[in-house]
Amino acid sequence: MRVFKYLVAHWRVILVIILLLLIQAFCDLALPRYTAGIVDVGILQFGIENPSDGQLEQFARAISTQDFSGLGFDPQETQLSYLLFVGAQMLGITAVGALVAIAISFLASRTAATIARDLRQRLFERVVSFSDAEVQHFSAASLITRSTNDVQQIQMTCFIAMRMVLFAPIMAIGGIIMVLSTDVSMSWIIVLAIVVVISSIAVLMAVAMPKFKIMQTLIDRVNLVAREIITGLPVIRAFNRQSFEKERFDDANETLRRTQLFTNRAMAFMQPVVQLAMNGTSILIVWTAAGFIDAGSLQTGQMIAFINYAMVIITSFMMMSMVAIMLPRAEVAAARIDEVLATDPSIVDPECPLDDQLSSTGGAAISFEDVTFSYDEDSEPVLQDISFVVPTGSTTAIVGATGSGKSTILKLLMRFYDVNEGVISIDGIDVRNLSQATLRKQFGFVPQNSFLFNGSIEDNISYASSDLDEDTLHAVSAIAQANSFIAQKEEGYAFELSQGGTNVSGGQRQRLAIARALAQRSARAFLFDDSFSALDYATDAALRSALAEKLSDKTKIIVAQRIATIRDCDNIIVLDGGRIVGQGTHAQLLQSCDVYKEIAKSQLSEAELGGGAA
Repeated sequence: MRVFKYLVAHWRVILVIILLLLIQAFCDLALPRYTAGIVDVGILQFGIENPSDGQLEQFARAISTQDFSGLGFDPQETQLSYLLFVGAQMLGITAVGALVAIAISFLASRTAATIARDLRQRLFERVVSFSDAEVQHFSAASLITRSTNDVQQIQMTCFIAMRMVLFAPIMAIGGIIMVLSTDVSMSWIIVLAIVVVISSIAVLMAVAMPKFKIMQTLIDRVNLVAREIITGLPVIRAFNRQSFEKERFDDANETLRRTQLFTNRAMAFMQPVVQLAMNGTSILIVWTAAGFIDAGSLQTGQMIAFINYAMVIITSFMMMSMVAIMLPRAEVAAARIDEVLATDPSIVDPECPLDDQLSSTGGAAISFEDVTFSYDEDSEPVLQDISFVVPTGSTTAIVGATGSGKSTILKLLMRFYDVNEGVISIDGIDVRNLSQATLRKQFGFVPQNSFLFNGSIEDNISYASSDLDEDTLHAVSAIAQANSFIAQKEEGYAFELSQGGTNVSGGQRQRLAIARALAQRSARAFLFDDSFSALDYATDAALRSALAEKLSDKTKIIVAQRIATIRDCDNIIVLDGGRIVGQGTHAQLLQSCDVYKEIAKSQLSEAELGGGAA
């Protein structure tokens, strides 16, 4: 099974644990024998004044380990000495068993924790290597659940496997051997008890197992809804949808609660069933053994030992059944983890990357040749027959209606996805022939969602260059027009940003994200994905002017909605329905491209259009 394969790498520890379990089992199985001897001698010592010949013979065997000589020994003193000697042995065995049990628990818990740590590390490394396609396939909420809750299930099951799965069979076999050596005539009672326990647990398993298998999916659902609500809280409040979202979360939460209650009630029903079986077994053993004791063929101590061994056997079978109940849920968790680990990233590095053929200075020359791309195999292409060239050091803008594929072009350029057809090249080299790390070092990227990390402003700007010096930090902040509002903060660059940068405005987030991209020292091209939308016109103009002045030798691609932002670009690409419907300068497109003309007319006055829209 998948769960146990995680233990294979720790086989040396498993062997040590098995050895310790054998020692613990020996100690636990030896104690009832000693108990029987003490009970019988104690009865002779304190309870029976005129024992029968059969009882005297059995008592004599019980104290035969004592070394005494002469015919004038004191039976009372010898019996008391035996009790003290055997009691000391029992204390010693108990102490050894306790120490061994502590050692087993320590090794098992440490090994299980190590397995969980390694699994989380492997999951994290695999998820980080995923492209956007794999992340969307699993969903972020499911990946979080698999990395936390599912790994926790594996850790708990591995601990129980080492502590119970290995121990229960040893104790069951040992208990059966000891029972057979005690009195075979009452063994049918134990067989009956085992059948009752296993049958009861089998019924419970048949009822509860389907619920266990869907529980992880329900946990995924709760995490997904909770994550959406927390992330979209401002939108929820803006549209006054708190009640609706509360009902949506309550529905997912209540479904999980009902499922967990059902399984917990089924599990809770198991304990009284097992206790009833064990107590019934004890009563049946006492009832049956009474006749043997009265006939003198069985001692009271032997009956007590038989009861103890019967409890050991029943408990062992109960533990194995409990593990059998836990394993299916852990197996589901293991399958979900293996599904992630077995998923190969769709974007991989080439065997022989051509990284050394890239230029190390100046801007990057970028070209798209007949590029076609769709996010899913069965869906319509998002981009079709896209071809354009971005010369070194030039500024190219991409405009078009929402959903026309503007952001997709940047994602393909950075190889977040691979094209279905065509070639994307940088410096004449297909991006698929470059390692991902080297390719992405060529770009300073500002995403459409200006996400900032929890930490100081300085930490966020220097995210890609941890050794960024103070002069460069101030320089990129000045280009991004972020230095003005940073100076207004009492802490300056040490101001702590919340996760996502929610404690600054949208325009400030965009400027900090731009500064972070500009701080990428190795960047030869800068990609701006609608990253000026939250800026006022004055800040927008100042930023574009600073970019043109300070980064004149770098290649720039700007995705924007504002015509004012991109009207001075060297080349403007107009997209419509995933196809290029126009290329050229602002003036050329006003004359030749109806789509661009309509966009421009919706934003600019007749005076700004300069008559070109007539």
